[in-house]
Amino acid sequence: MQKFIVVTGGTKGIGRAIVERFLRAGFAVATCARSQSDLVALATAVQQEFPGAVLHTFAADLSRQEETQRFANFARGVGLPVEVLVNNAGLFIPARLQDEPADGSALRAMIDVNLYSAYDLTLALLPAMIARRQGHIFNMCSIASIMAYPNGGSYSIAKFALYGMTKSLREELKPHNLRVTAVLPGATLTASWEGVDLPAERFIKSEDVAEAVFSAYSLSPQAVIEELIIRPQLGDI
Repeated sequence: MQKFIVVTGGTKGIGRAIVERFLRAGFAVATCARSQSDLVALATAVQQEFPGAVLHTFAADLSRQEETQRFANFARGVGLPVEVLVNNAGLFIPARLQDEPADGSALRAMIDVNLYSAYDLTLALLPAMIARRQGHIFNMCSIASIMAYPNGGSYSIAKFALYGMTKSLREELKPHNLRVTAVLPGATLTASWEGVDLPAERFIKSEDVAEAVFSAYSLSPQAVIEELIIRPQLGDI
């Protein structure tokens, strides 16, 4: 049976690099994004680069719980057991807490995308993974999950929370033979950094994060990388 991976936010940046890496390894992939046109572009590129690859796409805004559930139903409808789940969807709006809207909308928006989407999708797919006693969950945290910085604001709060959820899952799922990994990349050259006047070599490549995720998955079943910290060689930005 073909192995199956579910990746949220798979049309750009780290998510796209993970989709491509696992397609290259022969996995069937299900991914989502808010933009249908971005999903069509991804599917077209995949057909050209990986002839015969199995890619399932679904347009969904994971800041909305009902759409996260719809994507979960879509992934279950593929008919393959979930071998790998990568909760990658995220939202990054840099700001100091004191400069954010007083109504708390910035925090709520980033909690919805960075935390609740991972929480809701994981809980939806988890029963089948527990029943199989097989699978690996990767949560895309951040260096901001373990190190606050002045312009991190609500983004850092949300990523700290996701890191805590990942630790809780790891402890809960040990007896069920499921592996859980927190991925904590530093500054990665994605759309979030567009317009920044820094050379590309100051950033991590998305492909490097994807390769690290695939390598962590590829370990023998009796080993798990609990935390995968990746930083630019010259240090944090």
